[in-house]
Amino acid sequence: MAGVIQEFREFIARGNVIDLAVGVIIGAAFNDIVKSLVDNVIMPPIGLLLSGIDFSDLQWVLKGDNPATPEADAVAIQYGLFINTCIRFLIVAWAVFMLVKLVNAVRRAHHREQQAEAAPPAPTAEESLLIEIRDVLKAQAGQKP
Repeated sequence: MAGVIQEFREFIARGNVIDLAVGVIIGAAFNDIVKSLVDNVIMPPIGLLLSGIDFSDLQWVLKGDNPATPEADAVAIQYGLFINTCIRFLIVAWAVFMLVKLVNAVRRAHHREQQAEAAPPAPTAEESLLIEIRDVLKAQAGQKP
């Protein structure tokens, strides 16, 4: 039993498990932000442009509600909520795309910096002048520069 507990402790202590947990928590919070953005900011102007249509109310009623029963027994396909969910997905996908694009740009910049550091520094003006003098002296002596 102690071995299992130790193995579990090592599993939890790995960086990628903790990173995944942080990602899930932030993702859930981001989902709430996107839901609010779609429902409260994006859809009202779209509904206004479409003659005051509220997408969340759009539905195809298969069986109407019976007013004689206290329970809601209506059966409907709520395609308006599906439209809202699709728009929400597109916003999340766009945000993830932009995040990945930013991360890739940072990685490319870091890679260029590493390559620049690995390349030998350009010769100074004094070194360049000395190289020219050396080449001229070699050419005068009949040697190949």
